Amino acid sequence: MNPNTAAFIKLMKHPVKFRIFLFSKLPAAYFAGVRLREVDEKKCRVTVPYKWLSQNPFRSTYFACLSMAAELSTGALAMAHLYKSNPPVSMLVVKVESEYFKKATGRTSFVCEDGPLFQKAVEETIRTGASRSVRAKSVGTDKAGDVVAEFFITWSFKRKSKK
Repeated sequence: MNPNTAAFIKLMKHPVKFRIFLFSKLPAAYFAGVRLREVDEKKCRVTVPYKWLSQNPFRSTYFACLSMAAELSTGALAMAHLYKSNPPVSMLVVKVESEYFKKATGRTSFVCEDGPLFQKAVEETIRTGASRSVRAKSVGTDKAGDVVAEFFITWSFKRKSKK
């Protein structure tokens, strides 16, 4: 396991540092109200509210805002496992699949529990130098626990070349 994973998780759990990260790197998610609620090396939970900046004309959360939250729930886990890796590893979304089951009319919570898949892919990329990909699942639920949407986000990992 990457010895820096715990340090990254600690950074992400700090509310001010996380909001600065969102504001500087993902401003659309920041203004839409996307927030990291829980993260460890195996699981990440991210929420997005239904509010003026995240709404669509049909009185529900816009699909792009749902997608931002789902992507962050997977991407935070990926970033945790490659944080300060040696050699460095890059990550990139190569595919997004989604299915919607119910209108998102309140706070939607996305959970990804694929941390071990990310850890394995990053370790293999570092060890072999070959690119790896992970198809991570993020499930969005409403306050009642009903599934609102499911996302499958495929991340590609590649060892960075030496300059």
